Amino acid sequence: MAKAKVIFREESCKGCGLCVEACPKKIITLDTDKINLKGYNPAVIKNMEDCIGCGNCALMCPDMIISVARL
Repeated sequence: MAKAKVIFREESCKGCGLCVEACPKKIITLDTDKINLKGYNPAVIKNMEDCIGCGNCALMCPDMIISVARL
């Protein structure tokens, strides 16, 4: 069972990858199948069930587009 819910505002993501590097569970990736309105591949979570709710992704995001809600 997931310990948190992570929400990305995909349309504001610039695909910098800092959240990908910060995730200790390595469950965040850049979605190469999608391009947002800014022309970038947004970050997504591959498997929310594996999220531990640490919040590292939200802390590292320079544009503050990630929200983490612990369950």
